Amino acid sequence: MDISDIARKLDLSNNKLVVRKAAEIRRLCDAQFDSSVIGVGEICKAVICLEMAASSLQVIFDRQAAIKLSGMSEKAYTRSFNSLQNVIGVKIKLNVKELAIQFGCVRIIKSVQNMLSLYKERFLASLPASRRANADFTRPVFTAAAFYLCAKKQKLKVDKLRLVEVCGTSESEFSCVSTSMIDLCFDCVGVSKEKKDAKDVKGNRELLDVLPEKRKLEDGGYSSDDESSCYKRHKKMEEAKYEDWKTTVVHSIKKNPEKGPKKVIQTSLNFTKKAATEEVQVDS
Repeated sequence: MDISDIARKLDLSNNKLVVRKAAEIRRLCDAQFDSSVIGVGEICKAVICLEMAASSLQVIFDRQAAIKLSGMSEKAYTRSFNSLQNVIGVKIKLNVKELAIQFGCVRIIKSVQNMLSLYKERFLASLPASRRANADFTRPVFTAAAFYLCAKKQKLKVDKLRLVEVCGTSESEFSCVSTSMIDLCFDCVGVSKEKKDAKDVKGNRELLDVLPEKRKLEDGGYSSDDESSCYKRHKKMEEAKYEDWKTTVVHSIKKNPEKGPKKVIQTSLNFTKKAATEEVQVDS
């Protein structure tokens, strides 16, 4: 299938620049290696080339429609996309708007952009002057991490594993960048975690009140601090009672053996002897 036909099905036929860029990427793929070796068919390869072209030109791309058109599952499509991207060496720039549309978080676009600018400024300020020129913030993992943290700050649900697959990175690298962003921009994306006191939590107290142990605690029988020690002491008492009973039974059996359990003796059957006796009687 021609790449122009696929672009028309993805509503990209009007953007001639994207179609030409996708055709160029496809020719590069065909020249460098055989995509069928990694399980990527021609239609799927054309769809992936269109996505690479749209991402590099900052054009919104409907990835869900592309996955359906490719005939692959979302996980398989993402794996094929990352493989082709690594083989041909095409670096894409992750689009914040595309991510927001894909994950349904359009209202955090401005927050993510501000977060990326602030992180870049503070990160460069923390580096020595000799290393600032080598800092590279164009990798998709920075955009994905900022997007995830901003969504978490505003209590929006985002699938982290899916986001990692989309940006084409590893979970360890994603976690490392996220930690760096939280450290430098905690005032923007930090989420404070307040640990509640167990005594202040009153949920389901009516279920605890019906327990005898709970009533003993409230009546002053023993405090909650030594509850575990009371349990251990009770267990030892039960074990001591069992040992006393066992000793009493053993002594009783030794004193009165006839009252003890009788041994069952199994009689042996001798069919050979019986058969010989019957033969003697027949002869006589």
